[in-house]
Amino acid sequence: MINATDIRKGLIIKIDGELFSVSDFQHVTPGKGRAHMQVSIKSLKQGNVTQKRFRSTDKVEDVFLEHIDMEYLYKDGEDFCFMNTENYEQVLLTKEVLGDTMLYITPNSKVKVSFYEGNAVGIELPASVTLKIIETDPGTKGDTVTNVFKPAKLETGHIIKVPPFINPGELVKVDTRTGQFLGRA
Repeated sequence: MINATDIRKGLIIKIDGELFSVSDFQHVTPGKGRAHMQVSIKSLKQGNVTQKRFRSTDKVEDVFLEHIDMEYLYKDGEDFCFMNTENYEQVLLTKEVLGDTMLYITPNSKVKVSFYEGNAVGIELPASVTLKIIETDPGTKGDTVTNVFKPAKLETGHIIKVPPFINPGELVKVDTRTGQFLGRA
């Protein structure tokens, strides 16, 4: 059990026997009344997002997750196949479970898959990934302004904003938490 004030984004908690992933949280201190935590939680079973309010004195049950290094192999319809690199067992995860995380993963990428009681419940991404730009307006010589951005399509299909000096075919670093351009790789 952890205090409600220790809730953070990405934490998996158990409420009434069901697992939830914390997608957002905010510590609210009203001018009148007691402070509380306003938390957005996503059900890992149904995929719906709800709001929950915890008093600062409330206790929340966190769950122990096992993290296994796996490799992303391929997409099968709406499911994504991951393989354990040690024993070659394969696991299929649905798009609902993974959410937007697949926007940063290319085939043969190594990720940590989280398991709870033998069932895969999600993946952990690194803080940043290196991806290739496949489509953007070409830059011209002298484009060095960094506060102007243009759209660029990554090899995963995700579109991010990049500075004008970035050209198609270049490798860039992308922050997986915010989806923003970090720099050239």
